Amino acid sequence: MLFLIRFPRLMICGLLFGVLTTLSGPFSLAQQGATAPGAGKQVAAANDPAFLATVDEVLKEMSRITGWELKAPLKKSIRSREEIRAYVLREMDEEKDSKERYASARTAEVLGLIPKNFNLDAFLVDLLTEQIAGLYDPKAHEFYIADWIPADEQRMVMSHELTHALEDQHFDIEPWVRAARPNDDAELARESVLEGSAMAAMLEYQLQGTGIKLKDLPQFDESIPAALAGDLSDTPMLKKAPPFIKDSLIFPYFNGLTFSLAVLKSGGYPTFAEVFARPPANTQQIMHPDVYFANRTPAPLKLELPGAARGASWTLLEENSLGEFGVREVLKQYLDDETAKPVAASWDGDIYATFEEKDSKKLMFFLRLRLANREAANLFYTLYSEALEKKYENRTRISRGSHFFSFDSDKGSVYLRCEGKECVALEGGASGVFLQWLGKLGWPLLPESPKKSDPSVIDTAILQPKPAVAIAATF
Repeated sequence: MLFLIRFPRLMICGLLFGVLTTLSGPFSLAQQGATAPGAGKQVAAANDPAFLATVDEVLKEMSRITGWELKAPLKKSIRSREEIRAYVLREMDEEKDSKERYASARTAEVLGLIPKNFNLDAFLVDLLTEQIAGLYDPKAHEFYIADWIPADEQRMVMSHELTHALEDQHFDIEPWVRAARPNDDAELARESVLEGSAMAAMLEYQLQGTGIKLKDLPQFDESIPAALAGDLSDTPMLKKAPPFIKDSLIFPYFNGLTFSLAVLKSGGYPTFAEVFARPPANTQQIMHPDVYFANRTPAPLKLELPGAARGASWTLLEENSLGEFGVREVLKQYLDDETAKPVAASWDGDIYATFEEKDSKKLMFFLRLRLANREAANLFYTLYSEALEKKYENRTRISRGSHFFSFDSDKGSVYLRCEGKECVALEGGASGVFLQWLGKLGWPLLPESPKKSDPSVIDTAILQPKPAVAIAATF
């Protein structure tokens, strides 16, 4: 679910210029031709000898910078906005079928990441058509550049996309990314390697002639993605984008860049061969490169759902992982990012499942999350309880303890429970389903007596197991 924007090896126009402006700082790359999108000379024709010669020249430079030699000729072309749009539509259908895209959108909706009834497909097509400056198609082994990119800005786009072309000839990037499926968080981590390494190579290219090395740039901090989002918001579609979509768009580029810089400092571009051989397992390893280098990967988790969740009236839409990036995004929808960041960083594995009721289209969401320690689980309980209160404004039959929180809402009942280092949440389900789930997990049914949290009448019976016949009848 969290990897909604599945269009790898493309360069986002506003992002490209925003990165150079934000990261250059006192070094000022203005002399390198990083002018605002839309300014400068008109773009050349696709068969223009000068354009083709420029591509070959930049390709040679990127080969020198990375050490990845060109093994086979590369197709090059300039595409119109209509052709870029057609490519986006084709890729959307090839990357995910309509059922998978529907499932992703519904999960994003139940988590509050996009508004209800938000037309995600149409929005992403318009957004990417607006933003794409260039791309490398690994299926056709072809480099495209948008025909609205001025000639004096093309080299920057080329340096990024041609790095992907070289990576593809050495590491066969399309199957390498797909090998992470069906884990969306792992796939986003691999995309971040590709986009981050291309960003690093692009910056190396831009720094030529300045006497500055990439390793000399100042340490990047958490304010830079927000600054990039501000730059990107100068375009019409991104002004309308939910924060999650902006963050998803930026993550592979910025966080991938910080990861790639750590790789480069450990041994230069040859070290990427080791990264392609042992890819990062999740977004946590991208966000914290030291975790990757220490080869720390969470043990797998299983949902252990009761059979009731798979009853005849409910359809499983998807089962996947949020990862550290996803947990942080979910929390920051209702809390500020500085509050969400520490508990998300203590992520130690998760798995979720989204179900839809066939007739009513109501959603039921299960989450099992493991944190680094009990203290982190306690913090998650506190913060997610607060997030749930903001998410569901109309709550009745509220029960609350130090590790248990439940209430009814107009979208169904909601339950949150933590035990040791783990937390589980059910949104839109019945008490019988939740109790059976706790039983399958081997958790005590009653962690403690619930405490009154407001003047509403609290029905503690929702914590008590129903008679077996009554539970069975629920399903």
